[in-house]
Amino acid sequence: MNELAARGILVEEPALSVNSLTVTFPAGPRRRLTAIENVTLDVARGESLGVVGESGCGKTTLARCIVGLQRPDSGTVRIGGEAVGERRSRAQRRAVQLIFQDPYSSLNPRMTVGKMLTQLLATHDLAHGREADQRSRELLALVGLPADAASRHPGAFSGGQRQRLAIARALAVEPSVIVADEPVSALDVSIQATILELFAELRDRTEISLVMISHNLAAVRQVCDRVAVMYLGKVVEEGSTRRLFAGPRHPYTRSLLDAVPEVKRSATQRPRLAGEPPSPLARPTGCSFHPRCPRAEPLCSIDEPELLPVDGVAGRSAACFFRNESPAVVAPTLREGRLEE
Repeated sequence: MNELAARGILVEEPALSVNSLTVTFPAGPRRRLTAIENVTLDVARGESLGVVGESGCGKTTLARCIVGLQRPDSGTVRIGGEAVGERRSRAQRRAVQLIFQDPYSSLNPRMTVGKMLTQLLATHDLAHGREADQRSRELLALVGLPADAASRHPGAFSGGQRQRLAIARALAVEPSVIVADEPVSALDVSIQATILELFAELRDRTEISLVMISHNLAAVRQVCDRVAVMYLGKVVEEGSTRRLFAGPRHPYTRSLLDAVPEVKRSATQRPRLAGEPPSPLARPTGCSFHPRCPRAEPLCSIDEPELLPVDGVAGRSAACFFRNESPAVVAPTLREGRLEE
C-alpha cells in the first residue's frame, strides 16, 4: 500500500498501472521465448512516459499488452485503478487507444475522414447527427487540419497529415491513455518535428496520459516527462527525462546516449557498444547486459541486479550493482543546459 494512503491521505490512482507483467511465446517443442519479464510501470494522469531500447527489447509487446491486443502470461494492467480482465469492457477499450507506426495502414482508404469520425462517435454513443459533425470538425482543428479535410479520403493526405488523422481518431473516443508505437519513425525527418510538437501540445492542453514507444531518443526527450529503458524484456532504468539524459545510472542507458550522433564528433569517434543483444532463448546468467558492459565485474555474471532506487535521487531507479556511482558524462547535444543530479 502507498505510504500516504496508509496514513489516510487521499492519493489519486495512476491513469495506467502495469504490475509484474510477463509475456512468453512458443519457440519450438517445450521452449518459450520471454518477450517481457516482470515489467512494472505507472503513468500518472496527464503524464507522458517514453519507453526506449533496441529492437527486440519488448517495447511493442508491452504496448500491445497495455491496449489489450496481447494477453500476458502473468501480471496485471490497471486503468484508473481498475484491473482489466481477459475481456475488456467497452469503457476499458475506449480508455486506452493505440496510434500505430504506419498511419495509412490503420485508416480505411474507402471512407472519408468525416464519415470515419462520425461513425466512431456514433458507435460509442458519444455524438450523433449534427453534433457528431461538429465534434469531428473540432477534432480536426485540434490536430491542426482544416475543416474541409472531413470530405476527403486518407489517400489525399501526406504522411504527416495521416498521422494527425490517426491522432484525431484516437482522441475521438475520449481516452484517458494514448499509446503511440513509434509514431514518427515512418515519417520524413522534416515532418517528424511537427508531429512531435503536436504530441507536446496535446500533453500540455489535455489531461490525457501518453506512453510513447520509441527508439528515437530525441523524440522522447522532446515529448516525455519520464523515461523507462528496456533491455532484453526488462526495465533496467527509469526516471525523469531531464535527469536520466543528463546522468544515466545504467551502463546500457549510457551506451544508448553515447550512440547519438554529434555534429562535432564523427561516427568513428563515437563509443560503440560491443556485440549484439543476446537471444531471449539464451539469456546470460546474472545481469543480462554483462557480456556487453564495460563496467561488468565477476559479480555481474552470477547475480541479477534488481531495479532499485538510486540513492539521493527521487523517482530514479536502475537495475545495476553500481547505480550509486557518479553518472557518466553525457554528450553535450543531449543535455538541456547544465543539468545535474
